[in-house]
Amino acid sequence: MYYHMTVAGLERDLPICPLNEKLSIAGFVIFGDQELTVACARDLLAKAPEYDYILTAEAKGIPLAHEMARQAGDAKYILARKGPKLYMRDIFSVTVQSITTAKEQKLYLDGADAALMKGKRILLVDDVISTGESLKALEALVEKAGGKVCGRMAILAEGDAIDRKDIIYLEPLPLFNADGTVLA
Repeated sequence: MYYHMTVAGLERDLPICPLNEKLSIAGFVIFGDQELTVACARDLLAKAPEYDYILTAEAKGIPLAHEMARQAGDAKYILARKGPKLYMRDIFSVTVQSITTAKEQKLYLDGADAALMKGKRILLVDDVISTGESLKALEALVEKAGGKVCGRMAILAEGDAIDRKDIIYLEPLPLFNADGTVLA
């Protein structure tokens, strides 16, 4: 089963993936789809507020943040990691529970990146916003670092996120019943 949609002028068929016995989601993955990543970055930048740095969470937001930064001429974007790395110093961390991850996770921010964010306008970017839990975690990291969230952007808003007024997105993405029909 697939859900057909157009995003950033490109047509894609998204596989319907079960979350549980009653609920399914459409799998949207930009990894490896350079054409889609470039087009979505272009369209999001056209809607983006003024910012100093883009921040995304590992992993699916990385190609989008990279391409947005490249197109905008930004020298750097910031990445919240799912695990601390040996090179990271003065690490900040927050806990997150995402709809697409089975267990609780943590996001980590390097202290050097946190220092860059202090007093700066931070644009949060992700591929899909659904429950908003990943965004909350990123917001908490920005707050700990002393930055200011100036915008929240995603390629797609899913489920209840479609009605949120505090996010900018390109297209809505419905939730699905177990049989693949759109959830009413």
